[in-house]
Amino acid sequence: MPLPPAPTRRAALLSPDAYHQTAARADLTAVDEPVEAFEPANPPATRSTRRPARTAPSARDAAPRPESTAARAPAPVASEAPPQPEQRAPSRRRAAPAPAPVQARESALAEPVQARTAAPEPAPAPAAASSARSRKVRSNGPKKMFVLDTNVLLHDPTSLFRFEEHDIFLPMIVLEELDGHKKGMTEVARNGRQASRTLDALAAAQGADIARGLKLDSTGQRAAGGCLYFQTAPLDYSLPTSLPQGKADNQILGVVEALRKLHAPREVVLVSKDINMRVKARALGLNAEDYQNDKTLEDGDLLYSGLLALPADFWIKTGKNVESWQSGVHTYYRIGGPIVPQLMINQFVYFEAPGEPSLFARVTEIRDRTAVLQTLKDYGSAKNAIWGVNTRNREQNFAMNLLMDPEVDFVTLTGTAGTGKTLMALAAGLTQVLDERRYTEIIMTRATVSVGEDIGFLPGTEEEKMGPWMGALDDNLEFLAKGDGGNAGEWGRAATNELIRSRIKIKSMNFMRGRTFLNKYVIIDEAQNLTPKQMKTLITRAGPGTKIICMGNLAQIDTPYLTEGSSGLTYAVDRFKGWPHSGHITLARGERSRLADFASEVL
Repeated sequence: MPLPPAPTRRAALLSPDAYHQTAARADLTAVDEPVEAFEPANPPATRSTRRPARTAPSARDAAPRPESTAARAPAPVASEAPPQPEQRAPSRRRAAPAPAPVQARESALAEPVQARTAAPEPAPAPAAASSARSRKVRSNGPKKMFVLDTNVLLHDPTSLFRFEEHDIFLPMIVLEELDGHKKGMTEVARNGRQASRTLDALAAAQGADIARGLKLDSTGQRAAGGCLYFQTAPLDYSLPTSLPQGKADNQILGVVEALRKLHAPREVVLVSKDINMRVKARALGLNAEDYQNDKTLEDGDLLYSGLLALPADFWIKTGKNVESWQSGVHTYYRIGGPIVPQLMINQFVYFEAPGEPSLFARVTEIRDRTAVLQTLKDYGSAKNAIWGVNTRNREQNFAMNLLMDPEVDFVTLTGTAGTGKTLMALAAGLTQVLDERRYTEIIMTRATVSVGEDIGFLPGTEEEKMGPWMGALDDNLEFLAKGDGGNAGEWGRAATNELIRSRIKIKSMNFMRGRTFLNKYVIIDEAQNLTPKQMKTLITRAGPGTKIICMGNLAQIDTPYLTEGSSGLTYAVDRFKGWPHSGHITLARGERSRLADFASEVL
């Protein structure tokens, strides 16, 4: 074995004869011992420098010595050369043991490293470390088995990969129901076909064995660490006689009952979007849960509102450190303090206190620990009316500033009925299409979900078929045309209505896929009835120079299996918050009529 490139500190304490004797013994025994296990070498940068003497004992000196007789074999101490006091610390004098015979040295090497030195345990190999990390992440508790209902796969075809390290079980009746929903052009049929393709890809993966379970991460879905099991044999279960055995829901409940007994004490949970299904499962003593992964928020009250009230002592605490300047018609304030981490780009802030000047501004920049506020244009004033419409409250003025800003490409408006969402969006659109020529036309669409029974097929063109769904558009256009026409008479109002109608196109959502809108002002009404996938389909239609406005009332969702937390409008608001080219406002006060306002509160 070749000698080390430089003598260690322990070797420097040996005499030349003892040093060569140790090297020769290493060649004979061929013991491949790392230098660190014998004595840690100096770092490369400090190897040639002389260290100062340390007064406190080192970790090596403080380590307990082994009591093995082999390690304490007699050694020729007389040949040992003592170190000079000015070169080595006194603690090093007893830290240098004498060279041992070959047999003693071999027995000492057989002892654990921890017993001979104070060095830490060697780190595991990278592969072992990564597997340990993955086990640590996925070992928060015992693995569960989730039995999925058919409506979960039809609602979210990617739900198979949303259960982390837990296993999934699919009863045979679920595959039968999935096969029955694959025909058609509806959203449910598309999700059914996608779920079937996902199951086929998992079964066709290399090394897949249905009897032992299919690895859910075999197709690249690394977030799923469990296995997928199919019902390949009949299961023994007994249900109350009041539950018909031929119904699919009851068969799934029977499978859950059988799995609970078969895999006890492992927890088996039924996941279903059907409320009655979950109630029946709990009545039978089975664990049942709703599918929660599709929900953006657990509570609708946590939804981003787009505005923030400044505290009453805001000017007292930050007034001395505020920097202000004027640029055009706007005034800018650079503020700091603990409120900055709570702010987002395009979020509105306001300060209202008796005896103090009010402030209404929008956050335009956040850098380090400071934020820049820009004052707003007052659209409540008669001189700033938009197509004859003035804002009547604080939130409406915030919304109008977003609608009229050409740098904001995506605006979301939420609020109860009568807060002015559609009226303000149309007024801002007509001003920017007809007066400012910023956009070429207005495109309006909405989700065609009925409140009551459907009225059947409708005759006519696409716009004529969409006519019954666009009653809100007609009502607001009538109001806007009356306000803008002034005293033009009957002919003038007719001409105005014709001009407005020529710049507004009504489109159905069913024909949006594949389109690209260039320089268009797109209004998506009743967006609370859209799923996140539908919302993504509509927003991605935007081309250069297009502005999209999504508005809706989250308290009036008519689409089955959609809730306030899983609506596409909630999804868009949460994902776009803080983006420099988007903004959101929750309109709080209704302005339709006193009757409508009172009905919204008490009914």
